[in-house]
Amino acid sequence: MIKKTKIVATISDRTCTPEFIKSLFHEGMDVVRMNTAHQSKEGALKVIHDVRQVSEKIALLIDTKGPEVRTAKTDHVVQLKKGQQILIKGDPTKESTDECIYVSYIDFVKDVPDKTCILIDDGYIELKVIKKQNDALVCEASSDGKVKGRKGVNVPNVSFNLPSVSERDKEFIQLAIDQDIDFIAHSFVRSKEDVLAIQNLLDEQKSKIKIIAKIENQQGVDHIDEILDHAYGVMVARGDLAVEIPYEKIPGLQRFLIGKCIERRKPVIIATQMLHSMIDNPRPTRAEVNDVASAVYRNTDAIMLSGETANGAYPVESVRTMAKIAMEIEHTKEPFNDIQTVIINNPISAYLCKAAVKGSIRLDAKAIIADSTSGRTLRSLAAYRGAKPIFAQCYSKRTMREMALSYGVIADYMEPKETSHEFLSVALTNLINNYPLSKDDLFVVAAGNFGRSYGVSYTEIGTLENLMGNLVQ
Repeated sequence: MIKKTKIVATISDRTCTPEFIKSLFHEGMDVVRMNTAHQSKEGALKVIHDVRQVSEKIALLIDTKGPEVRTAKTDHVVQLKKGQQILIKGDPTKESTDECIYVSYIDFVKDVPDKTCILIDDGYIELKVIKKQNDALVCEASSDGKVKGRKGVNVPNVSFNLPSVSERDKEFIQLAIDQDIDFIAHSFVRSKEDVLAIQNLLDEQKSKIKIIAKIENQQGVDHIDEILDHAYGVMVARGDLAVEIPYEKIPGLQRFLIGKCIERRKPVIIATQMLHSMIDNPRPTRAEVNDVASAVYRNTDAIMLSGETANGAYPVESVRTMAKIAMEIEHTKEPFNDIQTVIINNPISAYLCKAAVKGSIRLDAKAIIADSTSGRTLRSLAAYRGAKPIFAQCYSKRTMREMALSYGVIADYMEPKETSHEFLSVALTNLINNYPLSKDDLFVVAAGNFGRSYGVSYTEIGTLENLMGNLVQ
C-alpha cells in the first residue's frame, strides 16, 4: 500500500544525523520541521545540511515563534503548590524566582485584567489573577505544578499588542531565504496581516518559500477565510488552540478547518500531541491511535509529530506507527468521500479533475498520472481525496517538495517537456521501472495540451499496454 496522508516530523539538531533522517524517511516521513523556539540558527543549518544529504524529495519547514508570550529563559524551575500566591512580571531580561515568574512581554501586567486565568505550558499550569500590584500581577496557583523557562503563556480572550514578526523571526526568515527552504510555518496567525508581514519579507528578496499559517487562537479561526486568501496552507496547532479555546470545541474546529482548506485546495496539517506518549513509550495509547485515525478519516493532508521525534526515546517507532495507522485507515475508508465543493477557477480543469478522480475509483484504476509546473493541478486533484494515488511529474524540484504536504501525491522531478506525449512516455517508463505493474493495469491520465498555465485540458483512461502502445505509434 502507498501512504497518502503525509507525515511532518520535528527534528532537533541535538539528535540529527543523515542516518537518523534516512531511517525516518524510510518509515514514511515526508517533511522535516525545525522549531525555532527551541533551536539556534547553527542548529537549523545542521538539520538542513543533514536532510539534503539524504534526499532532495524531503521538504524543509521552519516554524517561527510569531506573536507569542513565553516565560523568560531560565534553568530555574519554580515549584508551585495549590493555593500558593506568586507574582508575575513582564521582563524578558530577568530570570524567574520562587517568588516571581517573569514573562517575555513587557506590557503583560498592563494588558491582563483582574480575575483572569493565566495558563502556562499548554495549560498544565493555571494561575488566577487576584489583583494588580504596581508592576506585577498577584496570582494564585490552582494546582500543584512546575514552571520552567521558555514555556508558552496564554490568557484566553485577551489580545496582546505584539508585532507579527519578531527580530528573532526575521533572522530565521532570512536563513530560510538564504537556504532556499520550502515552507515557513508562522505561529499565532490572527489575520491576513500576519501572513502578509511574512510575505512582504519574502517578496523583497523574490523568495518562493510558501507560508503555512498556524491557527492557534480564536482570532485565527474567525479570520480563516481571509487567511486562506494569502497563505499556502494551514497548520491546526491544537496545543495553544485548546488553551485559548475550550478544549471540548477543538474536535469540531479541527473538522471545520480541514473542510475550509479542502474547499480552497490548501494543504492542512493536524499537529500537537498526536502520539505524545511515545516520547517515553514504544507503543501509543488507544486514544492516540484514534486521534490519528480521526484526522485521517477527516481527510487531512498531513499529520505531525513534535516531541516524539525531536527529543523522544522512540522517534523511528513514532513515524512507523503513524504511517501504519494512516495506511490502515486509508485502506478501510469508503472510496467515495463526501467532498463536493472544491473551488477551482478554471471550470474545464475543475470538471476534468473531478472526473479523473471519480473515474479512477469507479474503474478501479491503479493510479492517476499527472504533470505540473506550479503544483496547482496536483492540489486540485488532491482536494477530491480520491482512493487512488496521484503519480505526479513535476517540472520543478521545489514543486516536487511542495507536494510533500498534498494528500495522495507521489511526486518526482522531470525535465520540462514540450508535449504531453513526451511527459506521458517518461512518466510511464518511470512507473514501470519503480513499481510492480502488469500490462493490464488501468491508469487515468490528467494533463494539458495548451501550455502550463491552462491546467488540465484532457483526461485519458487506458491500460498500461494500450497507453504505451499509443505512444509508440
